[in-house]
Amino acid sequence: MSIRVLSGALVDQIAAGEVIERPASVVKELIENSLDAGATRIEIDIERGGVGLIRVRDDGGGIDAQELPLALARHATSKIASFDDLEAVTTLGFRGEALPSIGSVSRLRLTSRARGASQAAEILVEGGAAAAVRPAAHPLGTTIEARELFFNVPARRKFVRSDATELAHIARLVERLVLSRFDVSFRLRHGERVLLEAPAVSGADAELARLAQVLGPDFAAACVPIRHAAGPVMLSGWAGLPTRSRAQPDQQFWFVNGRSVRDRLLMNAVRLAYRDVLYHGRHAAYVLYLTLDPKLVDVNAHPAKLEVRFRDSRQIHDFVFRAVERALADTRPDGAAEPAAQAAAGAAPPPASYLAGDGGAVQGLRPHYAHALPFYEPARDPWAIAAAISQTPQAPAEEGDAAPAEAHPLGTALGQLHGIYILAQNRAGLVLVDMHAAHERVLYERLKAERDAGSAPSQHLLEPLVIALKAHELAALLDQQEQWSRAGFEVDGLSATQLVLRRAPAFLKPAEVPAILTALVQDLTLDADTHHLESAADRFLGTLACRSAIHAHRRLTLPEMNALLRQMEATERANQCNHGRPTWTALTLQQLDRLFLRGR
Repeated sequence: MSIRVLSGALVDQIAAGEVIERPASVVKELIENSLDAGATRIEIDIERGGVGLIRVRDDGGGIDAQELPLALARHATSKIASFDDLEAVTTLGFRGEALPSIGSVSRLRLTSRARGASQAAEILVEGGAAAAVRPAAHPLGTTIEARELFFNVPARRKFVRSDATELAHIARLVERLVLSRFDVSFRLRHGERVLLEAPAVSGADAELARLAQVLGPDFAAACVPIRHAAGPVMLSGWAGLPTRSRAQPDQQFWFVNGRSVRDRLLMNAVRLAYRDVLYHGRHAAYVLYLTLDPKLVDVNAHPAKLEVRFRDSRQIHDFVFRAVERALADTRPDGAAEPAAQAAAGAAPPPASYLAGDGGAVQGLRPHYAHALPFYEPARDPWAIAAAISQTPQAPAEEGDAAPAEAHPLGTALGQLHGIYILAQNRAGLVLVDMHAAHERVLYERLKAERDAGSAPSQHLLEPLVIALKAHELAALLDQQEQWSRAGFEVDGLSATQLVLRRAPAFLKPAEVPAILTALVQDLTLDADTHHLESAADRFLGTLACRSAIHAHRRLTLPEMNALLRQMEATERANQCNHGRPTWTALTLQQLDRLFLRGR
């Protein structure tokens, strides 16, 4: 076959194959054009999943009658005029391909009235063939109708899914656009049914209400605001608490200079920021906006403009990672914050002292209530507790105490439940703490701080400890010798199957070292490919904290319980354990009253 120049209609259909993937692609291009035109209200009407009809109406600046044929020409646009403009694009559209591509695979009607025009005009296009411009009745703005999508491309029509599937794609797309512009009203209808009505809003509370329309009513109560700037780059938005994680990444929204994108670099930066607080296999929910100089980002990197390229990708990645990580680091018990476990259902440095491992004692912490009430025992006279209350002296307020223990978010410890949970009371009601999960987070943050400072306290063993391991276990351990050393261990290979330990972290009791060391080796060997922490150093410290933390059925004294509660309040990310599970929850007095039908 000889070489020939393709016809204009065929070229348009080839271009449409890149731009118009499905009905949702048409909706995206038309709404973005409306936003570029300065619209403050956009109405989208759909029939038969978008195949029968897609109508987008806006109140933007409109198109002059004489420019209507030009708007349907390939590579005709008012948004860029030179290469310099392309390098600093500020609009959502700029290629001039959308309208001619849509017109080549549908029956298109474009009606518009420009600002200052005495009347509107319209133009019809069928399969790429345009009719003459004619007068029409229309208010200020533009309406574009695309009917019978892919009517002249049977092969493409076969790949269109069911009406319900295509409508779901359109609804998700409109939701993303609703989150991109809070100052614009959106309405989506399918036939006579309104699927989404989102009036324009302003103000933090109103914006959270719009977020609730898309992400659910519980998101506003389980997210932290983010606003961080450095030079020409700013990150803002909301990051969902780790306890509101999801089984799939269906609530992750990224916007770069107002453009909705699914960029791997940005998504990876956020994923790494959650690695210390998110349970393995779970996905965070967030809505984040990155604003930067248009010259620092290339938006012409994907046919559908869903991906972007940054001039300095490493710097942007680190900026996003640090901003989100810093916001999540403040997820600690707070009197005004919602309990971590309830958020799932619906930065000070780590303290200088912390609980020791099983069998250890609290060191360096001054309990607020040294005189604890005795535990009830069946053999004891039950009325003796009343006498104990009257005879128990009140602990004097000590210098430096800002407030009594009840003023703390986690309150004062009352006792233990089944050796697993700490029961405490604060001014609002009852607090329950998972003592292992809480101590695990306190230890982990402490170990990270010591590692970063290069001063992990350790002690030499009076007699080196020799532990028998499998050859592959010993080899894996020696490969991570640097991490072991920075955590306070001094280990070496004595033979192909023997490990010698000469130094151990100071917080470990000598009797605990063999069991913890063996468990560490097994955990790090088995979980190397599945652990939620990607950094080998963090994975090591996370496992060490988990194995060293107090475990179930360990009886704690009330001073020890109170010491742990105070440590949690001073520790970053203390609302979740190292695996992302909540460490505490609470029941208010009002909730307890409802449980017992008080006041009825």
